[in-house]
Amino acid sequence: QVQLVESGGGLVQAGGSLRLSCAASGRTFSSYTMGWFRQAPGKEREFVAVISWRGNTYYSDSVRGRFTISRDNAKNTVYLQMVSLKPEDTAVYYCAARRGGTSWSINEYDGWGQGTQVTVSS
Repeated sequence: QVQLVESGGGLVQAGGSLRLSCAASGRTFSSYTMGWFRQAPGKEREFVAVISWRGNTYYSDSVRGRFTISRDNAKNTVYLQMVSLKPEDTAVYYCAARRGGTSWSINEYDGWGQGTQVTVSS
């Protein structure tokens, strides 16, 4: 099972930017679909973005146009570039991995990182 470690979170003002990284262990990273999810206090974990092993990307309506997911298979890393951040983007951000195609469902992911906190001040 792939092991995931997120980094890059922090405190930023509204309108600012952050780039999250998720480093994966193992030699089969390129075969995994990678997703980003987030969980705000008192709310359920929700889908943010996904990139398939082929490089196809999909986004939630709330972040489309502001967030960009990408991957570097040579570095076993997936990224989430976030711009024009809003206070409602405040959450713990998790990356996740699954074999197979893209999915928006939390239950279809096999491996999860520990999360990284993103706080956007108004």
